[in-house]
Amino acid sequence: MERAARAIQGLLPSTLPPSLRITPANLYQVLSRTPGGGIGQRVHQIRWTEKGIRNCYWQVTRTRLKLEGNHGKAWGKLYWKGKQISGQEERIGGSLKYKWSAGSS
Repeated sequence: MERAARAIQGLLPSTLPPSLRITPANLYQVLSRTPGGGIGQRVHQIRWTEKGIRNCYWQVTRTRLKLEGNHGKAWGKLYWKGKQISGQEERIGGSLKYKWSAGSS
């Protein structure tokens, strides 16, 4: 089993392409890793988890990605501590300023 794992590691490039990375990144990079540009995905800012704020996330409803998923625009609904805050979809702020990850905080 260990041999197979090493053989597979040898086939992979030393730095993984952005679509295979799971590290936190800007919002557009996180969304571009998923099929459909991230529509329907839950995403959260890493700093929410670091501050101990739990069960908070954006539910992405629409995206417009540019420059190979490094920039763009995204809209969604905000859920804060499990309750929906946004009645309608709104533009997601802080998309380039903060680090983001998939799932809820």
